[in-house]
Amino acid sequence: MDHINITFDIEGPIGTITLNRPEKRNALSLELLEEFSILLASVGQRQDVKVVIVKGKGKVFCAGHDISELVDGKMVDYKAIFGACVEVMEKIQQLPQPVIAQVHGVATAAGCQLVAACDLAVAEEDTLFGTPGVKIGLFCTTPAVPLVRAIGRKRALEMLFTGDMISARQAQQYGLINKAVNKDQLEIETKALAEKIAQASPLTLSMGKEAFYNQVNLADSQAYDCAKEAIVTNLFAEDAREGLCAFLEKRKPVWKGR
Repeated sequence: MDHINITFDIEGPIGTITLNRPEKRNALSLELLEEFSILLASVGQRQDVKVVIVKGKGKVFCAGHDISELVDGKMVDYKAIFGACVEVMEKIQQLPQPVIAQVHGVATAAGCQLVAACDLAVAEEDTLFGTPGVKIGLFCTTPAVPLVRAIGRKRALEMLFTGDMISARQAQQYGLINKAVNKDQLEIETKALAEKIAQASPLTLSMGKEAFYNQVNLADSQAYDCAKEAIVTNLFAEDAREGLCAFLEKRKPVWKGR
């Protein structure tokens, strides 16, 4: 499928997904979301891509949903839009590869949701984040799902109730992003993080990411049961054997991805 609203490029072990509606501030139209979902399914099958970066073309990362699609529609239309959005967010979490958001300009509403849904995030220090839907009569209910899991109830509800924007530094303090960096360092820092992660075994990363999300919302005893099973399974992977032997033999491991 040819993608119009989104692009995908590969450089070494890193795949970059770019939201490509700069004239619409990379608003998440239904068409874009459908393309995004199909692309994620394809990327998840690629052995040559170890880490994925998500960024936006133009002046901003993503300004949320396309408001023009949320006026005078039918119930079935709205369900299709938000269903497609939820599918994208869930696929990011389910993707075998770690996903890093590279954020600049603004990330609002569903754009903020996208940042929260990504595994990691690096942002330009002038970036603003927010869930301003309440100011136009539409509570950011779906963005609240990954947001509260990223920053906690009190901070999430303050953002959701007030609709106020927060700075990149605040977003870092809250846990919404990992780093806030200078404008000229955004791409460099994001790529450096991706390259560092890509040095690990892709199988280990995939198994670890799956295990992390499987246990993260469980009670402690259940989470430990889940983690125990995952690490024992991990031990029988060829890459785990290689890594352990390489450590004991004081050499660099050679990953096979199995």
